[in-house]
Amino acid sequence: MAISAGDVIPLSQARANLSELADQVKAGAEKIITKNGESYVAIIDAQRLDYYHQLEREHIHLLLIDDVSKGLADVAAGNVKDARSTLSAIRRRRAAKATG
Repeated sequence: MAISAGDVIPLSQARANLSELADQVKAGAEKIITKNGESYVAIIDAQRLDYYHQLEREHIHLLLIDDVSKGLADVAAGNVKDARSTLSAIRRRRAAKATG
């Protein structure tokens, strides 16, 4: 949904017309509230906000699945190292840098 100039409202006006703005938002509009001429907050329908949060969670899950898939491909290709020996090597390098 595109935001029009009429959907951008100064905070002082929003305070005076909150009930009307809420009705407009519930009917499908989105409002941008400005403070000192800058975007400050948005008013959107609560169901739409829930939908946005659901999309964000699904995006995170897709990223995790992609990372797991890449990790499994590395294991299948033999591109793995033992965690203990790798951590020991890192500690040795750090210790060498600290003393050198």
